[in-house]
Amino acid sequence: MTINNYGFTDFFETQTLAQGLIPARVTAVFKDFFKVVSDDGEHLAKLKYVAFMDAMNTDLPAVGDFVALESYPNDTSIIHEVLRRKTVFKRSDPAGGEQLVAANFDYVFIVTSLNHDFNMNRLERYLTIAWDSGAKPVVILTKADLSDNVDPIRDEIELVAYGVPVFPVDNLSKRGFEEIEAFLKHNETIVLLGSSGVGKSSFINALSRKTLMKTSEIREDDSKGKHTTTHREMHLLESGLLVIDTPGMRELGIGQASDGLGETFQDIEQLAESCKFRNCQHGSEPECAVQDALTSGNLSEAHYQNWIKLKRELAYFERKNDPALQRAAKQKWKTVHKAIEAQYKSNLKARKK
Repeated sequence: MTINNYGFTDFFETQTLAQGLIPARVTAVFKDFFKVVSDDGEHLAKLKYVAFMDAMNTDLPAVGDFVALESYPNDTSIIHEVLRRKTVFKRSDPAGGEQLVAANFDYVFIVTSLNHDFNMNRLERYLTIAWDSGAKPVVILTKADLSDNVDPIRDEIELVAYGVPVFPVDNLSKRGFEEIEAFLKHNETIVLLGSSGVGKSSFINALSRKTLMKTSEIREDDSKGKHTTTHREMHLLESGLLVIDTPGMRELGIGQASDGLGETFQDIEQLAESCKFRNCQHGSEPECAVQDALTSGNLSEAHYQNWIKLKRELAYFERKNDPALQRAAKQKWKTVHKAIEAQYKSNLKARKK
């Protein structure tokens, strides 16, 4: 097994490594160590302290990263540098900033189940993250055997997810997997994204044609499964496909995914270009093309409301992480409060007269 079996393409080969270092790919991330694969085989590695002591979270190696490695196959190898990435999957950190989840993948497979847990708003959030990663999103609808609404839900998704492939599958019977296998190419990397219990582990097992991942049954009362994946890890399948599994995420902030938001809601973005006023907020302004589309029924109210919600979340994240925007927002509200206070004093003075 060589590094080229792990997707080491021309994009990475053109990057120069220091003398004595070899390329390796990160296949798993633990608290203090990394599992890496190189031409010397698979072994553990740690960071070179001096090289990473001032690194931000997003500068540290993630699953899927290619790194410059000082290799010690019979001991712990040392990671000197992260090679330039072609795609990245990030999420906003609850403590502020962003976390890097995975890197260097070709597709983001958004896995969602066709049971009571299906949620279009959540799917639009995942699409926003997927588009922003730089990779191509694909929607996988699991548990198709348990649903009578496969075609209507697929049609609903395709109305929103322009040009995004949608594959309904049954992990048990393997129905739908031939189409997925024909769609993918040897040595391509996919990262799985989805909530706990939607069938990501079962999907990997079905795609690999053997049991790689531990799975659990779904609960009958709410159709939700148990959390089985506990860390991020890459798997090389016999077909040559590389799969990065990630734990289910209860909260997934869109971070700085402004490009992804534009792709996911491109229908609304295109409508907004026809508004009379350039700074239209698409609320009560006159001759608003977005509001006209809502009134005529050409635009879904739920789709519009989710767009508004994610735009506000994006603006909040940007303001939270940009001191200049923080100061501007603070000054804006100080001006508003002063105006309210002045109006109150004026009204009070008028009543006394």
